[in-house]
Amino acid sequence: MSTITEMVDVEVPVQTAYNQWTQFETFPHFMEGVEEIRQIDATHTHWVTKFGGVSREFDATITEQHPDERVAWTSDSGPDHAGVITFHRLDDNKTRVTAQMDIDPEGFAENVADKLGLLDRRIKGDMKRFKEFIESRGRESGAWRGDVDRPGS
Repeated sequence: MSTITEMVDVEVPVQTAYNQWTQFETFPHFMEGVEEIRQIDATHTHWVTKFGGVSREFDATITEQHPDERVAWTSDSGPDHAGVITFHRLDDNKTRVTAQMDIDPEGFAENVADKLGLLDRRIKGDMKRFKEFIESRGRESGAWRGDVDRPGS
């Protein structure tokens, strides 16, 4: 299991950054290797990814979500991973977005990529592309402001 942490400061208000992140179906615009995400319901998504020529499909559950603060998830099937994205207001128009993920690479290509640091670089690139995506838009494409409490809370 590898833990990857990346952060980026975006020149938009915290609410704008958070709202855009809740639009999971836009992830293919800035996440390398993400072909499609379908929002099934408020807490479930279906992902189609491609890495090293290998396509994978899996489901994930949002395990915690609080507006302008955090979105956490875990995979239900396929590659074993979980993570949390946090949003920190730096000032009225600047937000720090931090991604922390635990990934257990599945298959030869993913294990080699992990050992070579390619997964770290991919996440770093995804965060940089998110910054470019949201800053070029200047506003979110939609929002979901619901709360999802952590299991057992």
